[in-house]
Amino acid sequence: MSLPYKHHLIHAAKELRTNATETEDRLWYDFLRIYPIRFQRQKVIDGYIADFYCHKAKLVIELDGGQHYTEIGMEYDALRTRILNAYSLEVIRFSNSEVKENFDGVCNFIDRKVQEKLNF
Repeated sequence: MSLPYKHHLIHAAKELRTNATETEDRLWYDFLRIYPIRFQRQKVIDGYIADFYCHKAKLVIELDGGQHYTEIGMEYDALRTRILNAYSLEVIRFSNSEVKENFDGVCNFIDRKVQEKLNF
């Protein structure tokens, strides 16, 4: 089953892939791109663009910069998570600093979560 998406966001998603942050590029090129279960980056879902998405595990990964830790940012993220959860998707979040300072731990957590979701 395909997830609904807002077509007008496709161009923005392509731009985000082209202009990815340093932490997004690191997680993509050093782990998710070669992970044995397929992930997509900058995936449009409903009215949002998820940083990374795994259809098989129904998992969304978000990398959060400082703007996500403001009151407005946290409210927006909570709403976004509720909407994505309504599609039976689980959202996991990592701060940019977590990816920079504990890359192996982040990758291990993602791997364990995928394995759990796929009942391996």
